[in-house]
Amino acid sequence: MTAAKLKEQVGKRNPFESASQEVYLNLLRTAAVLSGPFHALFKRHRLTEASYNTLRILRGHHLAGETKGVRASRIGEEMVVRVPDVTRLVDRLVDMGLAERNACETDRRVVYVCITKPGLRLLEQLDGPVLELHRRTLGHMSPESLEQFNTLLEIARQECESNGQA
Repeated sequence: MTAAKLKEQVGKRNPFESASQEVYLNLLRTAAVLSGPFHALFKRHRLTEASYNTLRILRGHHLAGETKGVRASRIGEEMVVRVPDVTRLVDRLVDMGLAERNACETDRRVVYVCITKPGLRLLEQLDGPVLELHRRTLGHMSPESLEQFNTLLEIARQECESNGQA
């Protein structure tokens, strides 16, 4: 089975202006398609992809023994997809009882965020379904193809990041 070309899928009559334009648009289209099932899963739990990612970051710090939590600025640095307002994202998780804030004892300007027991339980519930979605969305590709795909994406991202474009 041959995959339909992006040009045909989006009804483009003229060629793309450049191969890099076609790759970029293809990447956006593919990301939208692949993220759909994840978006639906998270929505059933009143989460977004960003809030799920934040909970995973908080769990990682919790498991590393950082009991007081992690600064919001650090959460922003560790996000898979950067979001402009980590504070509002954390506010929502706190309101849902999935995270909490802890004030720094030595500097009142510093606030730490940590995951709560309900947050840990929710992630435990989601671990299996998320892993299964990863298998379903890209499991048709060989391990070699996935490795090559990862390498190409990392090369593309590294160049943008090193030029300050990210």
